[in-house]
Amino acid sequence: MSETVHTPSPATTAGPTVLVAATGISWAAVFAGAALALTVQLLLHLLGVGIGAAAFAPRGDAYAGPGAIASGLWFAFSGVIAGFAGGYVASRLSGRTGTTTGVYHGLTCWAVTTLVVVYLLTTSAGALIGGALGGLSSAVGGRIAASAPTIVADPFDEIEHQIRDGIGGNDPAAKRDATVAAVRTLVTSEEMETEHARARAVDALARARSIPVTEARARVEAYERAYRSAIETGRKQGGELAAATAAVVSTAAFFGFFSLVLGAVAAWLGGWYGVRRVEILSELS
Repeated sequence: MSETVHTPSPATTAGPTVLVAATGISWAAVFAGAALALTVQLLLHLLGVGIGAAAFAPRGDAYAGPGAIASGLWFAFSGVIAGFAGGYVASRLSGRTGTTTGVYHGLTCWAVTTLVVVYLLTTSAGALIGGALGGLSSAVGGRIAASAPTIVADPFDEIEHQIRDGIGGNDPAAKRDATVAAVRTLVTSEEMETEHARARAVDALARARSIPVTEARARVEAYERAYRSAIETGRKQGGELAAATAAVVSTAAFFGFFSLVLGAVAAWLGGWYGVRRVEILSELS
């Protein structure tokens, strides 16, 4: 980036002027603007957390929807304000009077600020500011927690409880363990081994409960149906959870993208306004 200014020729002050290129970027001004932008963003996040902390807290089984929306809007608002402030300061302190150079200073300040924030949030240093910058992540996590279905860890747990309940007689623990093992082998066995595993499960249940084989077979078949139903329900819930998570992550990604774009626009405007102020002051002087 460059701009041209008219300066007297070194040969004579009365002769014609020559064009001298003023090139380069004032990194001191950029870093000063980035420091201010980071400070403003941190202060605004702290203010937002202080005012709306109750909105982020769980209420019952789900997070408050309005609180999640408000936290996301505040995240975008603070980025816009911080971007404008940083761009303005970077442009103003650069001392340049060219509009293009001023807005480039503002955009460069925004880029540096964004990279610093990303670095802080992806390293251990982010723990120091996690509470202040966690509004958006709280909103996203809350929406996932609210929309996620409850998935049973092991579909065989309820069946095992039914099998163990009511088995008595001599050495009941051994009977329970043997019956549970036989039924578990049945419901998890390959299709070609099902008949043999079912016969063993029926025999183990009939012995453990001292019931006829026909009744034991009916119970074992009921256990099989319950297990397969639980497996199918778990698969369906897993698909719903994956879809809900993907939707929330996609929404958060788009929201973050547009928030950064708004921040860049604000930094551009800040740089433009800062250089206009420099030009006005130059004209007045």
